[in-house]
Amino acid sequence: MTTDRRLLIATGNPGKVAEFRTLLDGCGWDVVAPADIGLPRVEVIETSRSYLENAVSKAVRHAEASGLTSLADDSGLEVDALDGRPGVISARYGGPQAATASARNARLLGELDGVPPGRRGARFRAVLALAIPNGETYVREATVQGRIAAAPRGAEGFGYDPIFELPDGRTMAELGEDKHALSHRGLAAREIIEVLRELR
Repeated sequence: MTTDRRLLIATGNPGKVAEFRTLLDGCGWDVVAPADIGLPRVEVIETSRSYLENAVSKAVRHAEASGLTSLADDSGLEVDALDGRPGVISARYGGPQAATASARNARLLGELDGVPPGRRGARFRAVLALAIPNGETYVREATVQGRIAAAPRGAEGFGYDPIFELPDGRTMAELGEDKHALSHRGLAAREIIEVLRELR
């Protein structure tokens, strides 16, 4: 139980904050960003060992620094034909020479050149961690199964969305408003909302 109903989104990324404001609509908490409360940048070292470890570390550090219940996420794309890569290093896959999402997508498609559709299975995985200043943490995880498309499609979304094809044939970047209902982060957020309501 906590009396301060502000929920800090543990990221400095405005796009991710905006997405979580939408995903958490109706949760009963006032969703805030670090900039909203004047919180300086919180240094978090991501070990890259697991989504769970990274998400919990971010959430706990922000809860400690702000005194507010904090929510963090870590997510990635896992491709079967690449033995699960890029996985936990999805955002940094390819190193400095693949600094943009389009460059990372191009690299991944290049690695799958010649791999037939039936062997391009993949999944998006998201882990959300909720940390309360008293030391309690709650974790929820969700995955979405699909495959890697032959080429990018769609103008919505970000990251690997244009090359991740769902079973219905659409890429994540072609979903529009449907993305919040179908995405890995959206599914995990719905479970976190149940936790937030209990904490109230």
